[in-house]
Amino acid sequence: MAARVVQACGAAWAGGVLRRAAPCSLQPALRRLTSSNNRPREDSWLKSLFVRKVDPRKDAHSNLLAKKETSSLYKLQFHNVKPECLEAYNKICQEVLPKIHEDKHYPCTLVGTWNTWYGEQDQAVHLWRYEGGYPALTEVMNKLRENQEFVEFRKARSNMLLSRKNQLLLEFSFWNEPIPRSGPNIYELRSYQLRPGTMIEWGNYWARAIRFRQDGNEAVGGFFSQIGQLYMVHHLWAYKDLQSREDIRNAAWHKHGWEELVYYTVPLIQEMESRIMIPLKTSPLQ
Repeated sequence: MAARVVQACGAAWAGGVLRRAAPCSLQPALRRLTSSNNRPREDSWLKSLFVRKVDPRKDAHSNLLAKKETSSLYKLQFHNVKPECLEAYNKICQEVLPKIHEDKHYPCTLVGTWNTWYGEQDQAVHLWRYEGGYPALTEVMNKLRENQEFVEFRKARSNMLLSRKNQLLLEFSFWNEPIPRSGPNIYELRSYQLRPGTMIEWGNYWARAIRFRQDGNEAVGGFFSQIGQLYMVHHLWAYKDLQSREDIRNAAWHKHGWEELVYYTVPLIQEMESRIMIPLKTSPLQ
């Protein structure tokens, strides 16, 4: 029914904006939708464009969506490595990064470290947790400047890289806490660039959607950006192999309500990307 309404009012829409001089009105269309005999939904797609089902409090989305019981901050690093240097890069990372992870002197832990298998090639991805938020991040950065082994590591690493970027993230309150797991597994990092102003809506929908994707313990962690590229969401999943990934994702479509939540979240997305990653031998997530 929604598709017919959009087609009938096609001349009324341009770039997602309702023109005042449109040949038809949206209100009769919405009345016809609400009086339809079709299976009732929580809300129609058209109506969801105008109605924000959010907490009316004036508050930052980080305060509304992040875990309250922890003050952890996450750093996600993407390193694009010279193809001929990837083996040497992995070697020095596996020598140095676990030492920082295991040293109680640093209030941080290495959540996972991977090479991208499918997606951007010759790429390393590292995920760090800072227990204590921004003060812990600052403490670690200051201490690492005094760590001569790490200084030498950074010098050697810089000669192996083509580019690098990072983001500071918070974790969604409704996602699993990323904890070490045994393998072997492959990992999928699904990254979504949302439309500005839609983070609360995304959180509202995925707080319900996540229950459809936890039967096989594949949900590792969900995060949203605070510094770096903004309005970014990252979902991290673990699978035994590519076929298991396909089977689990297909099974979700047979669960009542999953297709509806996907239907509502698609208009919130500007871009999306999927990486299949292989953990390094020293990664806590195997």
